[in-house]
Formats: sequence, structure tokens, C-alpha cells
Amino acid sequence: MKVAIDLPPAQLTQLEQEAHRLGVAVEELARAAVTDLLAAPDAAFQAAARRVLDKNAELYRRLA
Repeated sequence: MKVAIDLPPAQLTQLEQEAHRLGVAVEELARAAVTDLLAAPDAAFQAAARRVLDKNAELYRRLA
């Protein structure tokens, strides 16, 4: 699937410079950035999951 986005000129320049510095195409760098963003769980979700796991640790231990 292709996605088109409009970037302000300053951001486009930064993206192009960073892609050039890394030796990759602008599209590859943008794809990698989106992949990283989607792969990283949200901090609020992680905190909520940790609270649930900690709260129910004894129950989980008994069920194991």
C-alpha cells in the first residue's frame, strides 16, 4: 500500500539530509520510522499492563 504525506519544507529537508547521511532512500527511512513507531508499545499501555500483571501476580502463580 502506498501512502502520500505532505511535509513542511523544513521537515522534508531534514528527512532528505538524514536519509543521505544514512545512505538510504527517503522512502526507506520514512518506512523504517513508521515501522519503529508501530512496533513500540505505547508507554501508557505498558504501565497499565504492568499494573494488571503485578496486581494479579499471586493469582497467576497459583494458576500456573
